[in-house]
Amino acid sequence: MQFTAGQIAQFLGGIVEGDPDVHIDRPAKIEEGGEGAITFLANPMYEAYIYSTSASAILVSLDFVPEKPIGATLIRVENVYAAVASLLKEYGKQAPASQEEGISSLAFIHPEARIEEGVYVGPFSVIERGAYLQKGARILAHVFIGQEVVVGEGSLLYPGVVVYHQSKIGKRCVIHANAVIGSDGFGFAQENGVYQKIAQVGNVILEDDVDIGANTVVDRATMGSTILRRGVKIDNLVQVAHNVEIGADTAIAAQAGIAGSTKIGQHVQIGGQAGFVGHIRVADGVKVQAQSGVLGSIETEGEMVGGAPAMKYREFLKAYAVFRNLPKMEKRLQMLERWLRQTEEP
Repeated sequence: MQFTAGQIAQFLGGIVEGDPDVHIDRPAKIEEGGEGAITFLANPMYEAYIYSTSASAILVSLDFVPEKPIGATLIRVENVYAAVASLLKEYGKQAPASQEEGISSLAFIHPEARIEEGVYVGPFSVIERGAYLQKGARILAHVFIGQEVVVGEGSLLYPGVVVYHQSKIGKRCVIHANAVIGSDGFGFAQENGVYQKIAQVGNVILEDDVDIGANTVVDRATMGSTILRRGVKIDNLVQVAHNVEIGADTAIAAQAGIAGSTKIGQHVQIGGQAGFVGHIRVADGVKVQAQSGVLGSIETEGEMVGGAPAMKYREFLKAYAVFRNLPKMEKRLQMLERWLRQTEEP
């Protein structure tokens, strides 16, 4: 797939500085580059590479002012990250997974499953009774689709994905390898010291444009639905428990865990390995630092929290600064105690 810098600039609504006819055939990291590559500069930490990269074209912001001559063609855009996302999406349309159509002869399709036009089902995948695969859905190899599951138009399920019965997946969702949607929530009742399983009779609903990372698990609700709203983005190895609700355009990094019945607002950002107790609420726009332990509701929109237990981020930084100085403070305290003892001696 080959373009010119001018064509890319037109596609992105950018401005070319340099040769508009230079050929671009792939994206690349700025520190690697190479002839025919297009890269980008969005983080000032990487500015040094822009003067030495061998890439043919570089996406930069409208207000970027170089300190030295740059050999590559520049494409100036208003929002570099948004431009990169658009460009990679265009390149992604050429990926093998997006080109497949038809039903593999090695797949099992239940006679009562409903499959619309343009659907692809890969080898050794299983589509159970009552499942509904909408137009353009792509089910790669070794995927299990349970009874009465709906997979929305244009959604992509990578190898090894398991979708339990009655789960609903919206349009243009992407679920990566070995993710599990709709497994039982962790529900048990103790009776005479013995745990008795509570039947999990709800389901999971993923609204449109949800992305689920590899090996992530979204549990079905005990009753009702576990719901991930439109545009939610979840990284690899995340646990979403039963009856959790996650608001639109919330992003959750790897190894985070959300306990049952917690309600996460929209546009929330959750760092890796953060943990949430159950039955709490997190307001819209909250930012949670990696490895934070959220033990209570966060009611203020846009709040930034960190630490375990989590507290306001500025308070956490102050507390952490004190914590780091504890060894020095202990030494000073010991010196002070010795001085006091000496002054008290007759």
